[in-house]
Amino acid sequence: MDTIEPYLHSGQVLVLESTTYPGTTEEVLRTQLERRGFVIGQDFFLVYSPEREDPANPNYTTKTIPKVCGGSTPNCLSVGCALYGKVINTLVPVRSTQVAEMIKIFENTFRAVNIALVNELKQVTEHMGIDMFEVIQAASTKPFGFMPFYPGPGLGGHCIPIDPFYLTWKAHEFGVSTRFIELAGEINTSMPDYVVLKVMDALNSHAKAIKNARILILGLAYKKNVDDVRESPSVELIKKLLDKGAHVAYSDPYVLRFPKMRRCSFDLVSLELTPENISNQDCVLIATAHDRFDWKMIKEHAQLIVDTRGVYPIFENNVFRA
Repeated sequence: MDTIEPYLHSGQVLVLESTTYPGTTEEVLRTQLERRGFVIGQDFFLVYSPEREDPANPNYTTKTIPKVCGGSTPNCLSVGCALYGKVINTLVPVRSTQVAEMIKIFENTFRAVNIALVNELKQVTEHMGIDMFEVIQAASTKPFGFMPFYPGPGLGGHCIPIDPFYLTWKAHEFGVSTRFIELAGEINTSMPDYVVLKVMDALNSHAKAIKNARILILGLAYKKNVDDVRESPSVELIKKLLDKGAHVAYSDPYVLRFPKMRRCSFDLVSLELTPENISNQDCVLIATAHDRFDWKMIKEHAQLIVDTRGVYPIFENNVFRA
């Protein structure tokens, strides 16, 4: 707002799309606009309309994903819908910017909480000798009342690991606790530690210590078939394995060199996946299941595989689930 404020003038529409806590549009943006002398809904129009994107999803585009839109006033909502109606097939108008902000937070919290549930159940079913991925696949055949979520080595991306805690922060302003959100955050944040323990167990089964073990992490991006490493659990895995004294490499066809990040930076480049490079590793850790990986070749040449994504069937000779 400070950056664009000198360029604001009557007749404009300002839309906030970033995910944020309910109340941001009114409490922050509207306040600043009114200090400039604008009359919201008459000579200036303020809208909140959150992004809905799913990178690498071939079934949906910006045009075909329904667009939520909330305005500071009824006139603001009309202007916002007129703007987006030119490029979006389906609009979902709601009665306030706060409702629109809450919708986005709810969508992301819904994912975070359900991912935490399956991450916890994955650990439970492991002790029972049950394949959680098989459970999810079969449960998904129910045509109502169920939506599949999948476990993994932790949460990644710039949305799901972070956004629910905007709501937690705002809830404290009203004296309300969000125990469910905070518990889900604890479970998801703990997953890299759980994976490292599984790597240690797998190495022990081959009479190897984690110290000085050669470990290859497959996938640096936070989800398959993208190049986004923001909040990627693979980064946490690299840090934790290095702290244990392991020699760590990674391979990712979408991220050829480890990028400079806010909290860490490693002098690593993506290792080419050849039979020789795979067989030289004491352990191959599947963190991101890119479609471009040759899973058959990896299985044939890896001494040991720790699989966090359910790529291989359970009970394979050289495969450990994590």
